[in-house]
Amino acid sequence: MNSPQGLLAASVISVQNSCFIYPACKNCFSRLILDSRRFNCPKCGCTGEAKDASYRYRLSLKIADTNDLFDITVFGSCLDPFFGVTAENLQRYIQDFNQLSGETNTDTSTRSLVLAVETCFIGKRFIFGV
Repeated sequence: MNSPQGLLAASVISVQNSCFIYPACKNCFSRLILDSRRFNCPKCGCTGEAKDASYRYRLSLKIADTNDLFDITVFGSCLDPFFGVTAENLQRYIQDFNQLSGETNTDTSTRSLVLAVETCFIGKRFIFGV
C-alpha cells in the first residue's frame, strides 16, 4: 500500500454506497466472486471454500473541504474503530441476525446499517490521508 501523499481535513456530505463490507481476496484485496460453496478471485485466481472467505470494509463517501467536493473510498481496517468490530465480525453478526430473525429479505437489516453509518459519518469532520 502507498503512503498518503497529503492530508485533507474535510466533512462528510453523504455516504455513496449501501454495501460497506465485501468478500476480499487475502492475496490482492480484490472483490471475490462467491457462489454457495466456493469463492474465486478474478484478479489473481485464488480459490477456496465460500465459508473461508474474508471480508473487508469499503466505504465510499462524498466529502467537502472549504473549497472543493471530493469522492473518496476508504478501505480496510482503518474503519474498525468506527464500526467497533472488524469487517469479518460485522459480516458474521449480520448473517447471524438474519438467520435468528428468520429474515429472508435482508433489506431491513441493510437499511438499518445504512442509517447507522449515515448518522455516524454525515456532518462529521475527519482528516483523510490522500
